[in-house]
Amino acid sequence: MSSGLKRFLGIVAVAVVLFFVITNPTGAADVVQSILAIIGNALSSIATFFRSLF
Repeated sequence: MSSGLKRFLGIVAVAVVLFFVITNPTGAADVVQSILAIIGNALSSIATFFRSLF
C-alpha cells in the first residue's frame, strides 16, 4: 500500500469516528465502554492464567 493511500484511509477513519461521536455521543460512549470491558476481561483472564501456573 502506498503511503498516500494509507494517509487517505487514516483521514477517512478519523472523519468517520468524529462523525459518529458528534452525531451520536451516547452511542459512541457505549461502544468505547464495551471495548474497554472486553479488554479488561481479556487482561483479567490472562492474569488468572498466569496466576494458576505458579
